Amino acid sequence: MSYLLGVLIVLLGLLISIGLHEIGHLLPAKKFGVRVPQYMVGFGPTVWSTTRGETEYGFKLIPLGGYVRLVGMYPPGDPRRANKKGRLAEFVQSARDASSEEILPGEEHRAFYNLSVPKKLLIMFGGPFMNLVIAFVMLCVLYAGFGQMTPTTTLANVSQCVLAIDAPADATCTDADPKAPAAEAGLQPGDTITSWAGTTVSTWEELTGLIQQTGGQSVEVTFERDGKTQTTTATPVVADRPVYNEDGSQKLDAQGNPATSPVGFMGMGSRTELEPQPISEVPGVMGEQLAGTAKIITSLPSRLVDVAQAAFGGEERDPESVVGIVGIGRFAGELASTEGFDSPKFVAANLISLVASLNIALFAFNMIPLPPLDGGHIASALYEGARRKVAHARGKGYAGPADTARLLPLTYTVFILLTGMGVLLIYADIVNPIKLFG
Repeated sequence: MSYLLGVLIVLLGLLISIGLHEIGHLLPAKKFGVRVPQYMVGFGPTVWSTTRGETEYGFKLIPLGGYVRLVGMYPPGDPRRANKKGRLAEFVQSARDASSEEILPGEEHRAFYNLSVPKKLLIMFGGPFMNLVIAFVMLCVLYAGFGQMTPTTTLANVSQCVLAIDAPADATCTDADPKAPAAEAGLQPGDTITSWAGTTVSTWEELTGLIQQTGGQSVEVTFERDGKTQTTTATPVVADRPVYNEDGSQKLDAQGNPATSPVGFMGMGSRTELEPQPISEVPGVMGEQLAGTAKIITSLPSRLVDVAQAAFGGEERDPESVVGIVGIGRFAGELASTEGFDSPKFVAANLISLVASLNIALFAFNMIPLPPLDGGHIASALYEGARRKVAHARGKGYAGPADTARLLPLTYTVFILLTGMGVLLIYADIVNPIKLFG
């Protein structure tokens, strides 16, 4: 039940995000006088709709996107091109004709192509900008209201032995393995360490730093158990352990192998808890996620090749692989139902984080400068503005709107590629899925 509820919550969040994205286009379009015949969430057959004023609002069967239909998206074009022959030319001209037929007599000024470049940019950027606003609001709620998963000085687990750094993940202790210092000191899961070697600690980072510095030394440890303060003596062993960068990634040595360093080691793990964070952290988090998403987008072709090989060739799926709507639903279900993460607070925080990340991804993906994505329309408007400036500088007067209908072959090509990508990801997420927890 929790699994299904998680899927439904994220699906609802995605639908609301799509709807608000389209409102980001709708409101400025209406503000600037463009006639908007349709506002739809989804594609395919209409499930429900109602007409208010001159606009039909509704939902369609396939909830994988949405659109607002703006009158006059394509200008009439150069009359000399109307006489060009060939299937491609006829196809483009038919699109121009269909666009012109939607313009009611006397309302030519309400056509999208007659808007100024700044107004076109505001309309087209309004959708992606709305996704940024949604992500910002949700991250503010997440960080200030719920908090960020932060390691604490309360122990979640205590190892019984010290395993080699290259031991497999499922390795178990044997009589030959040295006993872990934490177990020797009598520490137990649930203990909260308050002082190490006479130094008060309040964060896991402070504690681990002191442990690493006191390898091979006997130190006094103060901790709380069941509300009572107790002390013990611990001697951290010196063991090779991974070295990490500031961003959490593991450092590599000159040969490209994971770097290690001999440090003090106790053999105990931290319990993570949600701790409220200042809202000032949110812009930095959004910037990091945007940079990460942009990196994924730039490497998308090679990532899709890997997905295809995993889906059809039986190769192991990369945990960092891109996923589709099925994979997102699987993540939502696992976050809502996995043991240890299924308290209402953890579930809410995880699902809010997932929907916020989806909105950041929607913003970044829609900004790709290819039609029919919003970035393609923004690029066309910028081209139009540059063309007008060049024409003005040459004394040629008004250059007219850009003939965006000529981009229709590219638009349909991109649409087919995006559809193919969606189908591939759905299939891969079914036959060779990525699991968050094992």
